[in-house]
Amino acid sequence: MTEKYEVIVVGGGAAGLSAALVLGRARRRTLVVDAGEPRNAPAAHLQGYLSRDGMPPAEFLAVGREEIARYGVERVRDRAVDATREGTHGDFAVTLAGGRTAHARALVVATGLKDELPEVPGVAERFGRDVLHCPYCHGWEVRDRPFGVLATTPMSVHQALMVSQWSKDVTFFLHEVGEEELSDDDLRRLAAAGVKVVPGAVAGLVVEDDRLTGVRLADGTAHGRSVLFVAPRAVPRTELLARLGAELRETPFGAYPVIDERGLTTVPGLWAAGNASGFAEQVVNAASRGYRAGAAINGELLMADLDAAI
Repeated sequence: MTEKYEVIVVGGGAAGLSAALVLGRARRRTLVVDAGEPRNAPAAHLQGYLSRDGMPPAEFLAVGREEIARYGVERVRDRAVDATREGTHGDFAVTLAGGRTAHARALVVATGLKDELPEVPGVAERFGRDVLHCPYCHGWEVRDRPFGVLATTPMSVHQALMVSQWSKDVTFFLHEVGEEELSDDDLRRLAAAGVKVVPGAVAGLVVEDDRLTGVRLADGTAHGRSVLFVAPRAVPRTELLARLGAELRETPFGAYPVIDERGLTTVPGLWAAGNASGFAEQVVNAASRGYRAGAAINGELLMADLDAAI
């Protein structure tokens, strides 16, 4: 089955739903392809979003889906597995895993990213509970508890310094990072922040009554901690962008598309929003980028139609 839309949005998170909301209100026939895999699914609440602080992520998405439906936006629970483009300003064809093919004049990729966690026993199981990654997302809720920070690269020093804003009891576990990899400035700042540095590989977590109570090293020693911060490896879900020829730029957090201030990639008609466009997009930022892309797309389609009529 092949269907024609004005805009297809791939991704049903904050960025995709926000773009779809703007486009629906602009009376554009829009399809949202939602694989149902939001990055923040492990978290109990989202924080830092004015008027939505503390709302469960699933509730936030449910409200967004209801809102876009009011304006006739169609949403399908499926996965986009391929995309092609015809002509310099032509048609985008998006193939879904369920066998459906949809065409549109503009395509928004808001597929986000995937977090790859350190392979330490217990980390994945407790991620989003007492194993956390972002102090702005979770720091207030766990403030003043004994923190641990698991180093995955020398850049983890920054995370250890940041979380010291929320607790004065922070232990930095070097894990697979050697002490010689830390600069003199790193060591001075860690000392100034009162962060204790512990060398040696981490073998696992100590959990009692379904609560994190410590971090166990490979030598058998355990350090009492009730919260562990980790830095997952970000894997951008930019396969569709690459397949369509969008230029990508390498960053310390993966390859992301080159976009203008509105979210337009180097391919005409192809847009990126949310964590598919950058590593540091929180929910509120992703929604903003989706809104901006949706408004810009509507304007471009309008001008293209007027020019064609002239």
